[in-house]
Amino acid sequence: MSEHPQSNSQHSAEGLLGSLKSITALGVAIAHNRLSLLSTDLEIAREQTVSVLMMVLVALFCLCFGALLLALFVVVIFWDTHRLIALGSMTGLFILIGVVCLWRVMKALKAMPATFEASLAELAKDYKHLKSND
Repeated sequence: MSEHPQSNSQHSAEGLLGSLKSITALGVAIAHNRLSLLSTDLEIAREQTVSVLMMVLVALFCLCFGALLLALFVVVIFWDTHRLIALGSMTGLFILIGVVCLWRVMKALKAMPATFEASLAELAKDYKHLKSND
């Protein structure tokens, strides 16, 4: 009979230790899953940013070169008659186009979704689940 209480205490200690190991393993698995999702979100954000920046640089180069040639063309056409009006008009047009483009870029940046939207949604679900178990 003296072995019976020891085996119970030993069994409960192993059960407690086993439960603690299970909880720890579950926590590590959840953390691994969330970090993997965060890594995927970062990769997607990086690829999108690089792609957009490359397109913006190519577009800016082409637009600047085209604008310079257009301005030169208009000034050459009106050189003998209204060269100052032609220069002023081209300058005003390019400033207006630049302001409109900047306004649209700012509007697009404000409308962009959150970078870690999927990760944040999963963490919110985890929080709700843990809160409901309390």
